[in-house]
Amino acid sequence: MASLQVHGDESVLLLISHSNMKSFAPEVRFSLQMTIEAVKDKLWRKCGTSVDSMCLELNDHNGTKISNLSENMRPLGFYSPQDGHRLHIIDLDPSSVTSGGWLDDTSQVEKYTISEEAYDKLDGTYRKYKEKFAHQKPTTQVPKIPENYMEDLCTNMKIGDRCQVEPGDKRGVIKFVGQAEALGPGFWVGIQYDEPLGKHDGVVKGKRYFSCPPRHGAIMRPDKVKVGDYPEQDPFDEDEI
Repeated sequence: MASLQVHGDESVLLLISHSNMKSFAPEVRFSLQMTIEAVKDKLWRKCGTSVDSMCLELNDHNGTKISNLSENMRPLGFYSPQDGHRLHIIDLDPSSVTSGGWLDDTSQVEKYTISEEAYDKLDGTYRKYKEKFAHQKPTTQVPKIPENYMEDLCTNMKIGDRCQVEPGDKRGVIKFVGQAEALGPGFWVGIQYDEPLGKHDGVVKGKRYFSCPPRHGAIMRPDKVKVGDYPEQDPFDEDEI
């Protein structure tokens, strides 16, 4: 039989199953140049079954056994595995850490218990923490936004002023300056953008604050608005026409 030639760093992605662990089902990528012994060593690090106690079976996509990988010095590629094939690990050691299924079933692990009386005597428990702070009122409160919040920034803003909105350098004209109860305390500025860059036509949460074409309107805090000589921009750059 001609020996199989494996070139480069060809690899294969295989499903893994284990005779003692039902929930052990990772996907592992192997180089086709790896020997079966190296494959077992890589699997030992993942499942705990020693190399000497490990028997490997290769199964196809339908779960049908293709072959036993019994020759440790053979390269994995000799057995022609394909992506999605399954390597089944059989643990031959009756005293293996995987035996008995305790790695799968945590109900077999002895759990630490403590009596209520002993727990009450411990310091630093969550129960003691709750008792300590149960009668204390929270000292941190979210600062309340005052009704005149950002009013000072509106001093030089009036309806009809040209403006630019950050971020994005969006230009337009001021259509509203004042308080908007539906949006929260403080002062707000309504903008009619030169282009359809907004979200509404001046109606916010069912209340009309100003009028403008659909999708040209926006309302925001004054610190986002700069008043000045901001002429309407041409929709096209003449150099690109």
